[in-house]
Amino acid sequence: PSSVTSIGSDAFYSCSSLTTVTFGDNSQLESIGDHAFYNCSRLSSITIPSSVTSIGSYAFEGCSSLTSVTFGEGSRLTSIGNSAFNHCISLTSITIPSSVTSIGDDVFNHCISLTTVTFGDNSQLESIGSSAFDDCSSLTSITIPSSVTSIGKYAFWNCTALESVTFENTSRWYRITSSTATSGTRMTVTDPAKNVIYLKWVYYNYYWKRNA
Repeated sequence: PSSVTSIGSDAFYSCSSLTTVTFGDNSQLESIGDHAFYNCSRLSSITIPSSVTSIGSYAFEGCSSLTSVTFGEGSRLTSIGNSAFNHCISLTSITIPSSVTSIGDDVFNHCISLTTVTFGDNSQLESIGSSAFDDCSSLTSITIPSSVTSIGKYAFWNCTALESVTFENTSRWYRITSSTATSGTRMTVTDPAKNVIYLKWVYYNYYWKRNA
């Protein structure tokens, strides 16, 4: 019902026959708790009301049939918790609302069908967590919003199809500990001003850096 303001932790945990979740018009929902829809393996799509400000850790982990996640117009979402969409192996694309400031660790880990990640205009995103896109083996390119100040370790580990990384703001140095991709991955990294950025291997750490 539209009057519900929160969905608690484990609310629909492992409801393996759940295929559809509908929120009432003008929903007042503000939060989706940890593990709320964990392992709802037949859930194929969901529209998150614009009133939601937080999605808890593991909220949709293991929703292996989830192909579509849509956020309501004017979304007020600010945070996506750790492993929120981990192992959503059928998810092909997602648009992160511009209001989001943090993406937790392992959020899209092992989303092997994910090809497109779009950040809303004027994104407020500040941090991308460790292993956030780990094993997104179908992801070919990504543009990092200018607002981002930190990228966690293993953020793009094993993204074997990743060929292009674009930074909207090249005034910063980006340090990603332990590496962002497998050693066999070759990436072309550019920015709108066409400055050359390169990936450097130093003592088991990768560094994103502007050329002089």
